[in-house]
Amino acid sequence: MTTPKKATKSKTAASPKPANADTSAAEPKAAAKTTPAVKTAKAAVKPTQKPKAAKKAVVAPVAVAEETAKLLDSQVVYEGSLFRVQRDHIVEPGGREGYRDIIKHNGSVVILAVDPGKRKKDPWIVIERQYRHAAGQYLWELPAGKLDAGESALEGAKRELSEETGYSAKKWSPLVDYFASPGFLGESMKVFLAEGLIAGDAHPEEDEAIDFRLVKLSELLTMADKGKIIDGKTLTAILLYARKLGIKRK
Repeated sequence: MTTPKKATKSKTAASPKPANADTSAAEPKAAAKTTPAVKTAKAAVKPTQKPKAAKKAVVAPVAVAEETAKLLDSQVVYEGSLFRVQRDHIVEPGGREGYRDIIKHNGSVVILAVDPGKRKKDPWIVIERQYRHAAGQYLWELPAGKLDAGESALEGAKRELSEETGYSAKKWSPLVDYFASPGFLGESMKVFLAEGLIAGDAHPEEDEAIDFRLVKLSELLTMADKGKIIDGKTLTAILLYARKLGIKRK
């Protein structure tokens, strides 16, 4: 009978590690070390890193003269007491040639006449109601009118306010200047703010039937919200003035 040989402990050689093996667990210290090139690459891709703000440079605005249409020919096809209609043959700035029928007008003035009373944030505003045949209905409007030939806008505003309402004002300041319908109408409308009202006698023109009164700004804004004021110049003026006073609408 042969005695079995005792098993002998043998040291096995460690198997070679694959080239792509993860050595982070076995060699934490070595993994923590990175070369300067790697550090630079990591810093470059940090999403939270913000570039330094550039210094602001003050650049003077440069006035650029915009090109206007080249007029080839113009014919007056209608002329009345308030305006004239002319047909212009033009070349537009983009190079397109065509004909445009436009209404030529001296321009108009609009007056936002204000009496602050006891509440500066909700002043009284002079408003008119008159029939407008072009609209086919009565409209609520601010005092307004056409400028006479050679008349300055401020002179015209003072004249129109006095004629239509009898009021004069101690303080006048421009509010806005805009074109109501520039697609075919050459009428510019200059809106003035009139403050420090002094009552007087109205003397409207023969063809004007005007009913005017003082209404709170808050009431006019409510009327506008409800569609009861649909006149463009009036909407423009009261909404701009409300914003100037810091009034916020819901």
